[in-house]
Amino acid sequence: MQRRDVLKKATLGAAATTTLAAPAIVRAQPTINWRLASSFPKSLDTLFGGGQRFSDSLDAMSGGKFKVRAFAAGEIVPGLQVADAVMNNTVEVGHTASYYYIGKDPTWAFGTAIPFGLNFRQFNAWWLEGGGRDLMQKEFYDKQGIHAIIVGNTGVQMGGWFNKEIKSPEDLKGLKFRIGGFAGQALAKLGVTAQQIAGGEIYQALERGTIDAAEWVGPYDDEKLGFQKVSKFYYYPGWWEPGPATHIFIGKKAWDSLPKEYQAMATIAAQEANAHMMSRYDANNAAALKRLIAGGTKVLPFPKSVMDACYKACMELYAETSAKNPTFKKILEHMTAFQTASTNWTRLNEGAYDSYMGTVRR
Repeated sequence: MQRRDVLKKATLGAAATTTLAAPAIVRAQPTINWRLASSFPKSLDTLFGGGQRFSDSLDAMSGGKFKVRAFAAGEIVPGLQVADAVMNNTVEVGHTASYYYIGKDPTWAFGTAIPFGLNFRQFNAWWLEGGGRDLMQKEFYDKQGIHAIIVGNTGVQMGGWFNKEIKSPEDLKGLKFRIGGFAGQALAKLGVTAQQIAGGEIYQALERGTIDAAEWVGPYDDEKLGFQKVSKFYYYPGWWEPGPATHIFIGKKAWDSLPKEYQAMATIAAQEANAHMMSRYDANNAAALKRLIAGGTKVLPFPKSVMDACYKACMELYAETSAKNPTFKKILEHMTAFQTASTNWTRLNEGAYDSYMGTVRR
């Protein structure tokens, strides 16, 4: 009995020491005030919210000593120039989608999504446990002077809004399509004129007829931007963005200058925001889709002939790009091998379950 009492007191004493020591560690750290430039407008509360949640979590964990103030697209730099702002030290932190910058190097695409690539769960698994993070950081992001941390994901996106029905690959010819990332180059093989337009400018382009079609994210965000008011046909799935991740980019010198405790806080804050963003989309997309359908939106699947033609075009593009870019080839092969193994598993078990539940809960 006495020995148990001694052990109990020792355990309580150790816990008390740990509780008292934590604030002291924080108090010993420097006060930091950084700026975060986002690629997203505040109206897209879930996307912009990923960067804001990251900032809020850092503030709370550090007792207000590590502050990162989030600025929406256009407040410091345009939405498609966030990575450049980090690389040239205009800001310390950026919240953006890596594939916005494929004009510099197609390897940027892997940080967000490639056509017919990984879904949300697969991307997380590849990035966090499958070697993807270390490979991308060492082979690519280090060379850009950036430290990358995933901070959110939308899940499989919708295929976008069109002003006409897409019944065959022929219907893609001559289409002026707002589409981000690497997919535009693949669709160009099928006669599409791809245009990259920031989210806040898509509605006006559709309304004025500058473009014939546009993809963005999914029902919750698309409804907010009002696309249903100017386009009638809403297609799925967004094969070019099966699990697009957004990132926190921190300048490498700024990251290396942080105390290890602050680096850990930033990593944890981003991981929490990553899980939260996906949860918000899963919670809100279903209700938004129901409202869109009730309002007259026609929700249609891409025909198999269209999907097959797009897949063939993407595989051709990957082969061409790999032949010219060894880093792209190395990361593509790594990701593809992971996807093959992962898809075989998820299709066997969870895929079969989801398919069955879709028949009984229609």
